Amino acid sequence: MPSPYETALAAIDAAHSEDPTTTLVPDNPTPIPYELLYAQKSTSYLTLLRPNASEALRLAVRAQHFRRWEVPRSSYPMTRIGYHGWRTFLKKRQAELAAAICSTAGLPAETVERVAKLIRKEGLAQGDEETQALEDVACLVFLDDQLEGFEEGLKDDEKVVAILRKSWAKMSPRGHEVALGLKMGDRQRALVEKALAG
Repeated sequence: MPSPYETALAAIDAAHSEDPTTTLVPDNPTPIPYELLYAQKSTSYLTLLRPNASEALRLAVRAQHFRRWEVPRSSYPMTRIGYHGWRTFLKKRQAELAAAICSTAGLPAETVERVAKLIRKEGLAQGDEETQALEDVACLVFLDDQLEGFEEGLKDDEKVVAILRKSWAKMSPRGHEVALGLKMGDRQRALVEKALAG
């Protein structure tokens, strides 16, 4: 019989599998839902950063983009204020939805609340190590999986460099170490190096 953790993880992945946006991965001709791939990559990076992560952190990392496709960026004004409003709403919504899954799976109340707090990124400014690990994971997946498309869509190197500097500032020393070992295209690598050069 699966444990409450395994039940919650399976339910989170089942929801990710409903993402209508699909993507291809190497050595697999079948497209997979993008949010499922994002969650899998997130878990891989968490394993690199914290191989002995708690169940709460593993679930929070797996669910940090939970059902994000249902609230597109375009549903908020395309301004800085609109962006922050969108992000704030998503964190709250994703935390509530993931907490409901964890509770239904039978996880203890304190674990359920911890998952929600981590997804809301509570304690980041106060040095919470698990929240920092979740932030590192998000930055690493951005660098690994989203940077190329992001910079192609933005078409403004200075803006991309400014965003990379902000992302770098959010990361821990261990996150930096993993990031520097990522495989990137020449152009993306040059942008990262420019960002780090100050």
